[in-house]
Amino acid sequence: MNILLIHQAFAAIGEPGGTRHHEFARQLQRKGHHVTVITGQVSYLTGRVMEGSGWILKEVDDVGVEIWRCRSYSGWHRSFLHRMASFLTFMLTSFLAGLRVPDVDLVWGTSPPIFQAVTAWLTARLKRTPFLLEVRDLWPYFAVAAGVLHQPVLIRLSEWLERFLYLRADSIVVNSPGFLDHVRTRGGEDVSVVPNGVDVAMFKESMEKDVSHSENHHKDVFVVLYAGAHGVSNDLDTVLAAADLLNATKGVQFVLLGDGKEKRRLQAKADRMGLINIQFMSAVPKSNIPQALNKADACLAILMPIEAYKTTYPNKVFDYMAAGKPILLMIDGVIREVVEQADAGTFVQPGDARALADAIQSLERDPRRCESMGQNGRRFVEKHFDRVHLADEMEKSILAMVNQPSEEPGSRMKDSA
Repeated sequence: MNILLIHQAFAAIGEPGGTRHHEFARQLQRKGHHVTVITGQVSYLTGRVMEGSGWILKEVDDVGVEIWRCRSYSGWHRSFLHRMASFLTFMLTSFLAGLRVPDVDLVWGTSPPIFQAVTAWLTARLKRTPFLLEVRDLWPYFAVAAGVLHQPVLIRLSEWLERFLYLRADSIVVNSPGFLDHVRTRGGEDVSVVPNGVDVAMFKESMEKDVSHSENHHKDVFVVLYAGAHGVSNDLDTVLAAADLLNATKGVQFVLLGDGKEKRRLQAKADRMGLINIQFMSAVPKSNIPQALNKADACLAILMPIEAYKTTYPNKVFDYMAAGKPILLMIDGVIREVVEQADAGTFVQPGDARALADAIQSLERDPRRCESMGQNGRRFVEKHFDRVHLADEMEKSILAMVNQPSEEPGSRMKDSA
């Protein structure tokens, strides 16, 4: 089967960012399918523009996945309007590129950005193939809740577009069970869950021989590491406030690993606050994340304290668990259920810097508890969230669509759209 995936924020394993789709594409390729990915030339995490000439840069990875990188406006991190320009230009260039991909059996679109899902839908219709819509975040619901999108006209248009896509998808996959009600109440049918997870094998070697930790970690310092985007939603100001509370203790070191549009502001704020216990590190490729996590004693997952984020399954939580690290979880909802069921970490009330500082000191005083939670998390993801097994579930969803003889692609469109 020939699968076409359109995803502007796609990150290969050798790049910084979430690699869910490259890992799935590689597993599908190994199963005998052929996957072509159309993505952008600009890294969504760092804003770096890929080098090369031409409006499409083509490469093939070591298992045969084709990656086509289309030119688009590069001002991803500048402002909302610049980001919209990036989305809309990619919408056009990815559509033109998609028309060039031959013999497509299924088009796989993913949101957000929701505009690339429109490209995927239109490409699927023109090629008369099924359209799989993958919902990774609830857009525009999250954008409105976080205060990023607030113009009433844009909100109404965005909600209309969301419903339009839900009604026209031949099948919908969500990456968190917390998304199911939202999608179904807005017209989504044939909705299944293929959750976020982790490539457990990627972490195996670093778990067996923790060289970087033994060389770089000082026993008198308890390292709390956050790995991920530095954006508005990530609420890293709360981390700085907790660091300020512990600034005089000398026993705790915060490490913020990653990139994003808020990073420079956060660095400047940390300098103004005189924080000597916080370190900002550049984003690293996903293949280097296991080694980075080895340097931590505990790992932090955090989002803004808003109701909408109770529905999420953040990728970083599963990475932390695979690395065998206890989790400081400042996200309520469905991911809290996972961490508590696994006994893999400590829940901290979102937005509460004092509670975070207290939880860190509690873990620092109990290394045996940290060790136990780390081992619990590792066992839990091996059993329930290994991406190799999750790729099997994605393949089942794809095969069910392609092998469905009774309907023409797109035949379930409704007049109510």
